[in-house]
Amino acid sequence: MKKIVLVLILLATTGGAAHADVGFGLFVGRPTGLDIKLGLSNRAGLDIVAGWDTYRDGYRDDYAHVTYLLTPVVSYGRSVIVPLRLGIGVAVFDGYYYHQNRFGEGLNVAVRAPVEIGLRFRSVPLEIYGEIALRISFLRDSAYYDLVQLDGGIGFRIYF
Repeated sequence: MKKIVLVLILLATTGGAAHADVGFGLFVGRPTGLDIKLGLSNRAGLDIVAGWDTYRDGYRDDYAHVTYLLTPVVSYGRSVIVPLRLGIGVAVFDGYYYHQNRFGEGLNVAVRAPVEIGLRFRSVPLEIYGEIALRISFLRDSAYYDLVQLDGGIGFRIYF
């Protein structure tokens, strides 16, 4: 176990992947929302998404998450950089009837663990990425959500 932790620490602190900068974009899937990625270092960042989780039959679930992303593997091509990111974070989502606007009817809090792969173009400050995340609720106040869920989708970010 100590060897695995040591290898992960070495991977996280060596080399450079994407730049430590700020990206704004959109994530479409589950959840759907505006995406902000704050680069903390060459291999770490914070991903913040705010939007909605589902929308069905006039019922919308607002959603937000903050995830710490670590980039253990990066492949370099002539025109793209391909980072593989692993993360851990927290999600807060709340279902309410859209027509009645009662926020706070069903507050849910979950731990999320995403795996993300990106295509970051070298010629323009654009990244297209896909993500799959395991979401485990530890505070469930809504009958619409299972204890364990699989989320995912695609998105893009423009970097500044």
